[in-house]
Amino acid sequence: MATILVTLAVVAAVVAVVAGFVSWRDRRRRATEEDPVAVRAARAEQHRRAAEREHAQHDGWNNGGHGFTG
Repeated sequence: MATILVTLAVVAAVVAVVAGFVSWRDRRRRATEEDPVAVRAARAEQHRRAAEREHAQHDGWNNGGHGFTG
């Protein structure tokens, strides 16, 4: 029984260390590698594509009133 508890404790400690390291690494990378201009450009492109999709769906439903099949 004690061996199982020790094994579980070791596994939990390893998982905690790995999770902490990955979190630290990602936070550090995010702060240094992301270019604010590139982030804004990507968000603008995402919004533009969403607007185009919404416009296409709107046209399909309103031309003929029966969806895309007309």
